[in-house]
Amino acid sequence: MVLPLITYPYLIRVLGTESFGLLMFATAVITYFQIFTEYSFNMTGTKEISVHSNDSQKVHSIFNEVMHTKMLLLLISLGLLTLVVVAVPVFKQHSLIYFITFGNVVGLSIFPAWFFQGMQKMKAVSLINIGSKIFFTAGIFVFVKGPQDVWLAALLTACGYIFAGIICFLYAIQCFKLPLKMQPLHRIKQQLLLGKYLFLSELKISLFTNTNTLLLGFIAGNTAVTYFASAEKLARAIGNVFTPLTAALFPFFAKEITIDKHKAYAAIVRITAIGSILFLVGAIPVFIFSDAIIRLIYGPGMDNSVLIFRILLFIPLASFIDNMFGKQVLLTLGKDNLYFRVILTAALSNVLLNLILTPMYSYIGTAIALLITQLIIDAGMYHYARKQLKKNSAYA
Repeated sequence: MVLPLITYPYLIRVLGTESFGLLMFATAVITYFQIFTEYSFNMTGTKEISVHSNDSQKVHSIFNEVMHTKMLLLLISLGLLTLVVVAVPVFKQHSLIYFITFGNVVGLSIFPAWFFQGMQKMKAVSLINIGSKIFFTAGIFVFVKGPQDVWLAALLTACGYIFAGIICFLYAIQCFKLPLKMQPLHRIKQQLLLGKYLFLSELKISLFTNTNTLLLGFIAGNTAVTYFASAEKLARAIGNVFTPLTAALFPFFAKEITIDKHKAYAAIVRITAIGSILFLVGAIPVFIFSDAIIRLIYGPGMDNSVLIFRILLFIPLASFIDNMFGKQVLLTLGKDNLYFRVILTAALSNVLLNLILTPMYSYIGTAIALLITQLIIDAGMYHYARKQLKKNSAYA
C-alpha cells in the first residue's frame, strides 16, 4: 500500500514526466495480460478453497486445476504480447520495456494468493510479499538515476513480483503438502467455465481503469499520462486501506452466507456503513489540503495533478461500496450474471465518456469519466443487491 507513494515521487523526479509516463503506459498495457492470467481466480478459487478447506483431497485438486489453468493462460499471454509488439510500431519502439514489465504477470501467476486467502492463512505469505517488494524497491533508489534507466525500474519491479511468487508457491506446496499433478484439459475447461462471468466482469472493469490510461496516452501523450496516473495511484493507494478488509471478508462471507443469510447480510450492511463514515472523516481534510499533499509527494512540477486527485479521491469509497454490495452480496449468492450486467453497462459507458471528454479536457476529462463510471457501478450493484436481499433476507 505504501510503496507506490515512495517510488513514484522518486521515479517522476529522476525519469522525468515523459519516461515515467512511458512506464505507466507499459504497465497499463501489461495489466490486460495480468487480468487474463488471473481469470477471476482471486474470487472463484478463493471461494472454492474456502468452502472445501476441510477436505484435503478437494483442496489438492482445486490447487492443481487452478495453477495449471493459470500457466496455460500465461503462455497464451506471452504469445499475444509478442504478436502485438512485433506488429504495432508504437509498441515495437519500446519492446524491451513491455517484455520486462510482463515479468509482473509471471510473478502474479505463480503467486497463489487466492489459495492462502481461501485457507485464511495470509500471515506468512504477506511477510514474504512485503519483504520481496521492499528489497527490490530499495534497488530502484540505488540503481535508477536517470531517464535512460526506465528499463531498470521496470526490471526491479518485476523481480519483486517474481521472487515473491516463487517463494510463496514453494511455501504453499511445502506447508500444505500439495502434490503437483498434470491436469487433463477437461478439468482446465471446467475452471474456465466456472469463472467466465467473473472474468468478463474483471475484463470490463479494466475498461474503466486501465483503458482510461491507454486512451489518454494515445490522445494526449505520455506527459498527460504522468499527471493522471500519479493522481490516480495516490487516490487508489489511500483506498488500499479497504483492500485487506474486503479480501479477508470474501472467504468469510462465502462460508457464512451458507450458514446464516440473515446474519451475513446484517454484517455486510453494518460494515459498509462504518467503513464509509470512517473514510469520509479521513478524506475531507485530504481533499482540503490536496495541493500541499501533491507538492509534498510529487514536487512543485506536478500541480496539474491536484484537480485530478480531488476528482478521484472519493473513488476508493465508491469502490468499497460496490465491493460490499457486488462482491460480498451478489457473488456470494452466485449471481455472477447480475454482477456482469452492471460491469458491462459501466464499461460501455466509460469508453463513450472517455471518447467524448478526453479529447475535450485531456486528463481532467479522463478523471471525470472515471468518477461517473464508478457511480454507475455503485447504483447498479446496490439496485441488484437490494433486490436479492429482499428475496433472501427479512433484514432487507
